[in-house]
Amino acid sequence: MQKIKNIIFDYGNVIFEIDFRIAQKALAQLGIQDIESFFGHKGHDKLFSDLETGAITAAQFRDGIRKSAQNPALKDEEIDAAWNSLLIGVPQNVHDVLLKVKNNYRTFLLSNINEIHYDYIMDHLKKEFDVENNDHLFEKTYYSHLMFKRKPNVEIFEQVLNENNLNPDETLFIDDSPQHLVGAKLAGLHTLLMTENPKHLGDFLKNNGILL
Repeated sequence: MQKIKNIIFDYGNVIFEIDFRIAQKALAQLGIQDIESFFGHKGHDKLFSDLETGAITAAQFRDGIRKSAQNPALKDEEIDAAWNSLLIGVPQNVHDVLLKVKNNYRTFLLSNINEIHYDYIMDHLKKEFDVENNDHLFEKTYYSHLMFKRKPNVEIFEQVLNENNLNPDETLFIDDSPQHLVGAKLAGLHTLLMTENPKHLGDFLKNNGILL
């Protein structure tokens, strides 16, 4: 990838390990029916998209879970624990890999995320790595709930490109979700589907011609 000068990274299951199955089980235990259609990797209830785009608040999301579970007595803490259960953590070597990549490319983070997960992750980074956020790892970080748009909509990619004067033909986007690559390609980006556990990010990048 000699002409690549810029790399945009997804976060979940590229950098931060997540497991949707754990959250599916936890949400089902709250009383959610037909969990595969309600919350899956390739599709989910509108409630989650609305939270990821800042269209609803965390409190409104929790009320939506109570309604879907048909259990108005569910506590905020129970809902947050179930929702956050998919968040595993960042493997120890990954931040070092990202800093090496940053030496050779302009790097950016673009994540579909939400207020509840964002707060949990920032707390995790502070406790595990003694850093306040991800800002030191990238030139700029982008989070869907603060942008009021989400992947795979082409507009979110165009915003990152335009704000940073990036040539899409010199820009690579890496994500673990095939559907998100579709929007990136529409914006003219090169794409890579992350098929490894985040702990193998360094090898994955090297095997795909990225300089470390």
